[in-house]
Amino acid sequence: MIIHLVGAGPRNKTPFRSIQKNENEVWIGVDRGAGYLLSEGIIPEAIFGDFDSISQSHLEELKEKIENVFTFPPEKDDTDLELALKWALDQGPNKIMIHCVTGGRLDHEFGSINTLVKYLNHHTDILILDDVNEIKVLKEGSHLFKKSNEYKYISFFSLGNEVKNLTLEGFKYPLTNYSLKVGSSLCVSNEILNESGAISFASGIVLVIRSKD
Repeated sequence: MIIHLVGAGPRNKTPFRSIQKNENEVWIGVDRGAGYLLSEGIIPEAIFGDFDSISQSHLEELKEKIENVFTFPPEKDDTDLELALKWALDQGPNKIMIHCVTGGRLDHEFGSINTLVKYLNHHTDILILDDVNEIKVLKEGSHLFKKSNEYKYISFFSLGNEVKNLTLEGFKYPLTNYSLKVGSSLCVSNEILNESGAISFASGIVLVIRSKD
């Protein structure tokens, strides 16, 4: 099962029409994202938020159409996105794809990426997507990336601590046992040469951004 979380960021950052909609996919709206889904003819399984960005009449309309409505006060420790993500993880999906959380307020965007770090040790694959990027974080170990016709470029960044013994194989710019420090731009805009590329490292957290022009 794949769960899609749709946030309250800029709607034009998510190409809804290019996403396959089938029975094995569940949609969840986060605050204004619930309205985005309804406008696309998608009834979300659940919606989360303080809903301070929509009118009370609109909220009542959502409650009539959606079975699971979780409302929270504006002042709380967790963001609406994280509350929705926790619920989504409890459903046992294979993958979670997060939309409409980039391209708007930078603090919200950075907070969403930090949320990926918080759930790094969870077995579910969690991605942030928009119209030009696919974002995820990796912990130590070996990881394989298949070549994508959609995302030509792939970049790697160190999040937090130094990434030790970073090795890239099957890439245009390979590396062997490199120490990738925070702030380094060495691994920006790499490319997978053939069918796949492999990344491995001994410690640290790697932010991966796959992009297209």
